[in-house]
Amino acid sequence: MVETNYGTGRRKSSAARVFLRAGSGSIVVNGRPLDTYFGRETSRMVVRQPLELVEMTEKF
Repeated sequence: MVETNYGTGRRKSSAARVFLRAGSGSIVVNGRPLDTYFGRETSRMVVRQPLELVEMTEKF
């Protein structure tokens, strides 16, 4: 069974859930690839930054 890490972020009346599973490094948001879901490069960069910081872009 693949270990899944789970996190929740909240602000005002909004909530976001994140599930991290070991894998090939492809990021999927709501069933769509990162590049399709986020049209702007700056948005994609913000998503990738935490994984790049800990050098795990190819592990999750």
